[in-house]
Amino acid sequence: MDEDEGLSYLDNMCDDPFILVLDQVQDPRNLGACLRSAEGAGVNLVILPSDRSAGLTEVVRHVAAGAAESIPLMRSRNLARTLRTIKEHGIFLLGTSDQANYSLYDVDFSGAIALVMGAEGKGIRRLTADLCDQLIKIPMSGVVECLNVSVATGVCLFEAKRQRKN
Repeated sequence: MDEDEGLSYLDNMCDDPFILVLDQVQDPRNLGACLRSAEGAGVNLVILPSDRSAGLTEVVRHVAAGAAESIPLMRSRNLARTLRTIKEHGIFLLGTSDQANYSLYDVDFSGAIALVMGAEGKGIRRLTADLCDQLIKIPMSGVVECLNVSVATGVCLFEAKRQRKN
């Protein structure tokens, strides 16, 4: 759906929407895996920027294993504007960053939330991070500093699902 349809959909969502925002995820396999995890975790809407993001290719659809057809997907022409609109709807924006001070396990995922995940390698853009209400990170051990975006998305979504008990 386009941005206007997506925002209209947002207006008609349940009391505590659970949204996934994928900022510049360009690898089709990662996008497909993120969609699959989102559908399994009970996400109500996935938002992608119109540019610098993988399209719904056959590879994405194959990896998503049906999720690309069943989960509402919105393309945003201006992600910063869309995030501001989401905030106006009373939705708390939780962004992920390796530089965050808060652990994924220290935040409350109940209520109306949007989880913002960043691109492979670069993470979320600076303006996107600035618009988030809180930045969180996945605590890591060892020498590896971060996870692949699709793995990190799954970890975060299912912690949210556990807390939301849906």
